[in-house]
Amino acid sequence: MTHFFHRFLYTLMALFCFLVNPAMAEEVGSVNYRFKWVGPSDQIVVEAFDDPGVPGVACYISRAETGGLKGWVGLAENPSKASIACRQIGDIDLDTVKALKGGQEVFSARASAIFKSTQVVRFFDAKRSVLVYLTYTDRIIDGSPENSISVVPVR
Repeated sequence: MTHFFHRFLYTLMALFCFLVNPAMAEEVGSVNYRFKWVGPSDQIVVEAFDDPGVPGVACYISRAETGGLKGWVGLAENPSKASIACRQIGDIDLDTVKALKGGQEVFSARASAIFKSTQVVRFFDAKRSVLVYLTYTDRIIDGSPENSISVVPVR
């Protein structure tokens, strides 16, 4: 198969993830960082979500949202920058964690009208007994290497 076909299939899967979101985020708060004359200002949004596969873990993700007229109607492309912090907020069952599939997506948010999303993927480092959460932004043709990780010890 060609590289284009692989990316096409990946895009279809990403679009499906928009419809069936692994975790729903709750907005914790936001701050404006750039004034726009028309439409809402550009802002940084902080959202929280519980890991759907690991009860007892919550993550907080901050990401930029573009305002203005395009942002207001949902056609703006958000910057490919995000930060994440995950914490243990309850008991974590080690057997549940050991049964997890590596590299599993636990959160996805749209970063443009189509073809771009900010994602959170979970890994389990069995040697160190920690959950690793990675956030990054991808796009059909050209994603971004900008990323952030957070680690939650499993005791």
